[in-house]
Amino acid sequence: MMSEKTNPYTLSFGKQPPQMVSRFFETQDIIDAFKSDPPANQVYILTGVRGSGKTVTMTEIAKEMDRDKDWIIVNLTAEYDLVESLAAELGEKKELKQFFKIEGLSVSLPGITIDVKNVSPITDAKVAVSKMLRIIRKKGKKVLVTLDEASNNESVKKFAAVFQILLREELPIYLIMTGLYENIRSLQDEKSLTFLYRAPRIELPPLSMRGIAENYQKTFSLDTKKADEMAALTKGYPYAFQLLGYLTWRAGGDYGSVITEYRRYLEDYVYDKIYSEMSEKDRKVALGIAHSSTGGVEEIKNILNMKQNEWNPYRKRLLDKGIIIIPERGKVSFTLPYFAEFLMENYQE
Repeated sequence: MMSEKTNPYTLSFGKQPPQMVSRFFETQDIIDAFKSDPPANQVYILTGVRGSGKTVTMTEIAKEMDRDKDWIIVNLTAEYDLVESLAAELGEKKELKQFFKIEGLSVSLPGITIDVKNVSPITDAKVAVSKMLRIIRKKGKKVLVTLDEASNNESVKKFAAVFQILLREELPIYLIMTGLYENIRSLQDEKSLTFLYRAPRIELPPLSMRGIAENYQKTFSLDTKKADEMAALTKGYPYAFQLLGYLTWRAGGDYGSVITEYRRYLEDYVYDKIYSEMSEKDRKVALGIAHSSTGGVEEIKNILNMKQNEWNPYRKRLLDKGIIIIPERGKVSFTLPYFAEFLMENYQE
């Protein structure tokens, strides 16, 4: 153990860890867009491979926005009726409840009761949210909703349909949504939810290698060369950054001694799931990339016996899923450390 202090890295997905490498530009672009007048966008979608830091990035933005007294943050989970949950969350905010009563808003819904004498309560969640937002606008405030791991289910579709109406009514509501590429794409393909199709979708890139190296150097008192070597083992993949840091801390700073365990954790907790969600053709194309010695597209096409028009859609799918990146023209590489080795060991026709 490094010391008796708590390990500063975490193995928990979605949890904001003590040690982070910030995605400053991505977070600041969204914050600036929300705060501009008029807002550049009121909806952003964060996608990426499992462990790419979608939830952590969204949380970081929400925390930054929460520092502004004019913003109200509402965190929702897709497991419940989202419209009712939004009404309940707004109705329970202490700074808002008094506003609603003064304005004569009476509501009776699951999880929320705002009682105003001689006023019939609203029992429809969509109507309640709309009236709440009008009062919030009158008070000069805005609402940011965060929705983690969205998928194309009835709760999310209902919420998205209501949200679309609220946008048309020019109400002060904003949304950050995270999800895997396939789930977001399925939602965006819903013909009735046109605003989601137009919403900016940000595929989170790898973390800064310099940022990771500096973090490791400071935490483990490494020289520059060793910090760079350690950072290279992560390829900028956020979960790998946390995992390698966690195991190295536990090993007293000796990152070389944990490589086997590091690879096993990646395979057991991330890669098996990613692999199971890939189509058979995607797996075969990924295997071709794994067998390439240079990452050159021409070499990969020869390995796969593919023409350019056959290669393009699979390259795009793997890019959209966050499994590969284009480091330079004519080349591709995996975003995930040791994923090539994992494919070669596990792929079966």
